[in-house]
Amino acid sequence: MLEQTISRAQEAGLLTVVCVPDALAAQKITDLKPDIVSVEPPELISSGIPVSLAKPELVTGCLDAVRPVPVLCGAGIRTADDVRAALKLGAQGVLLASGYCLAAEPMLWLENLLKGF
Repeated sequence: MLEQTISRAQEAGLLTVVCVPDALAAQKITDLKPDIVSVEPPELISSGIPVSLAKPELVTGCLDAVRPVPVLCGAGIRTADDVRAALKLGAQGVLLASGYCLAAEPMLWLENLLKGF
């Protein structure tokens, strides 16, 4: 199903981002040729605990597993320091969801987060 979804998205000219919990899952999807892979261990999603700080080995493992595919850090990204930690590990960026959606002032939250870049 994932293979068909990626193929169809790419046929339609859409960018594909596949979220994976670890390097093993990342390695398994490399043949599907997603445009981007995001590291998101399920236990850290919406936790406020960034994968880049809690489990940096997952990020570096995914980077090694899918190179040259760009890797993002998802799960728990809340601060500019989280962004800086992800970039320092070699990620090309971050994937955001609950932090932004649940922020009392989403635009202010995003402006503060962008200081990490």
